[in-house]
Amino acid sequence: MTDQATAADSTGSGAPEIPGKPTSASRTTLSHIMTQADTNLLGTVHGGVIMKLVDDAAGAVAGRHSGGPAVTASMDEMAFLEPVRVGDLVHVKAQVNWTGRTSMEVGVRVLAERWNESTPATQVGSAYLVFAAVDADGKPRRVPPVLPETERDERRYQEAQIRRTHRLARRRAIMELREKRAAEGFED
Repeated sequence: MTDQATAADSTGSGAPEIPGKPTSASRTTLSHIMTQADTNLLGTVHGGVIMKLVDDAAGAVAGRHSGGPAVTASMDEMAFLEPVRVGDLVHVKAQVNWTGRTSMEVGVRVLAERWNESTPATQVGSAYLVFAAVDADGKPRRVPPVLPETERDERRYQEAQIRRTHRLARRRAIMELREKRAAEGFED
């Protein structure tokens, strides 16, 4: 377990340290059987249906970990690996991978199996979402640090830090480009 994972974020505000929570404290699985109402024009389950299940499971995990409301800030790398069919039992597994001062990355794996067969479930998708914890007024609030418990949790924590670095760098580069274009007289 890393020292970063065990220490609360330092805000310099004199706010009391929030005790960390282990990864397993908020991990959850949401299961749902896919019906004809979930299909797209190709007859497979619509990607938006899967994305909603992903957001629902991730939101539950973020709320559990933060101890209150949390809102979706972004969704990264939603990957659809295999089509989902009517009659598939879909399992959406989610856990907090990383925490900042007020935000959390939640990793999600989507598995599917036939509802009437005893074959193993196969992974059909994955995603990473960032949630911000908010108070009753919708203002950001602090979250407990996540405490990785296994080598896999530790790997996910480190990978989440890399994704965060890339998100911030991408945002910075876009803002710099927009400022440059505005200075050159281009309107977006």
